[in-house]
Amino acid sequence: MKVASLKRGYQVIKTALEYGLDESLPKKLTPWYFKLVRSSLFWIRNKHKNTPSGERLKLAMQELGPVYIKFGQMLSTRRDLLSDEWAEELAMLQDRVPPFCSAQAIAAIEAELNAPIDSLFDDFDPEPLASASISQVHTATLKADGKPVVLKVLRPNVEKQVTADLQLMAQCAQLLENLLGHGNRLRPAEVVQDYRLTIMGELNLKLEALNATKLRNNFLDSDALYIPYTYEELCFERLMVMERIEGIPVSDIDALNAQGTNLKLLAERGVELFFTQVFRDNFFHADMHPGNIFISRENPDNPHYIGLDCGIMGTLSEVDKRYLAENFLAFFNRDYHRIAQLYIESGWVSAETDVLAFEQAVKVVCEPMFNKPLDEISFGHVLLELFRTARQFDIVVQPQLVLLEKTLLYIEGLGRQLYPQLDLWQTAKPFLESWMAEQVGPSAMFNKAKKEIPYWTDKLPELPELVYDNLKLGRKLLGGQQQMLDRYIKRQNQAHKSNYLLITSAVLLICGTIIFSQNDTLWASYACVGFGAVLWLLGWRSRPKNRKF
Repeated sequence: MKVASLKRGYQVIKTALEYGLDESLPKKLTPWYFKLVRSSLFWIRNKHKNTPSGERLKLAMQELGPVYIKFGQMLSTRRDLLSDEWAEELAMLQDRVPPFCSAQAIAAIEAELNAPIDSLFDDFDPEPLASASISQVHTATLKADGKPVVLKVLRPNVEKQVTADLQLMAQCAQLLENLLGHGNRLRPAEVVQDYRLTIMGELNLKLEALNATKLRNNFLDSDALYIPYTYEELCFERLMVMERIEGIPVSDIDALNAQGTNLKLLAERGVELFFTQVFRDNFFHADMHPGNIFISRENPDNPHYIGLDCGIMGTLSEVDKRYLAENFLAFFNRDYHRIAQLYIESGWVSAETDVLAFEQAVKVVCEPMFNKPLDEISFGHVLLELFRTARQFDIVVQPQLVLLEKTLLYIEGLGRQLYPQLDLWQTAKPFLESWMAEQVGPSAMFNKAKKEIPYWTDKLPELPELVYDNLKLGRKLLGGQQQMLDRYIKRQNQAHKSNYLLITSAVLLICGTIIFSQNDTLWASYACVGFGAVLWLLGWRSRPKNRKF
């Protein structure tokens, strides 16, 4: 391990001990060598004894910096792993950091452009418009056409810091798996690996620009979502240039009310956007916290969202999408047996799980929710409660669902903030039923066949030759199998003959020995032994030479 990694590791341990995080660990995770390390650092005391453990965890992650802040934000969605207290505290983590100096920002921008800023932009503002842990944003106008833009540039040396922290996290996750002894269930190493892919994606602004362009193209004709135009020719790994859009922050409810925004429609559109991105496009914005979402000032009666920061995007497999859709519909129809079956079929819980016992556990969780009005049922918390229940049945944590859970909670919380009476089921159910109808049944089969027609049309002329070649190959294989069978029978016959001769020779040799020991007729003894020896020699020589098929 490098000196830098050791130094960072010490900083992490020191911060954890100062906030007393070791006191919250179960005994299973504190073996003798952990206690030895703790006792050797006796001068580091818990400085926050009167602070609740969840708040201490949040404060420690804030102090450790951007990687741990974002990791904490992600963990806040893992109610299957964390207690409610810890999850709620981590959900309040704020990614607020001071800006770095303008001279460094200008130098970084010009290094990426390989040109002076004033050769491509006018009105560049050295004071950042916004600053976060990974990057900061400056405003300018394009010299070519005068259009307002924003320049997003990475912080100096942020890649080095992120890489070092990720290596340390990976080592800790591996240690955790070794201590737990059942890593297949919790999969901490996979969770960290999934997080690594997520945050490393944020460090590549060229990739973010491509994500933004793809998402923009998916909603070009939409009344619900607008993604600012990205100037791909001016985007690089450490610099991104995009259209500057002004709007009202989605969290500013007073400003939205002041302009007469239709909040009910806005909340319903947020839900529709989530399901459209997940199920129609299989490409969803996975970082839709209020800081990344604005509302257009135009047409408050027909409002649309403005989405920023496409560094974290999510996708699901076709299998996961279908199981999720069926899960939601089964819950709405109170079909708890189907929910239990889906968890087992999808591999989220073990195939050996008692379906009836799991069904009863799911029913205990879900049934009380139907005593509430539909607009009080939380879609996201239904999923979290189901995962928490499944934990009793050794749920297999699915890292690919982390972003989905996080996004669903963001969207639902946002919708309820905009319009507390939001009936999420009434909004979501028709979409899910329509999508499921497209995936199964005659129309789905027809659509799949229609997609395959060009492929089969291209392969049709080759079909007769392929059939002939396969028939010839089959005949050859059958002939080969017959030869193998004949050889096998021949060897078996040889083995039987050899065994018969060897056994007969053994009997004769034993008889000859007995006759000789009784001093009976010696010639009979010699005859038995001699004849037995001949038979033994013949039996030995007739053994099958090749025992392989």
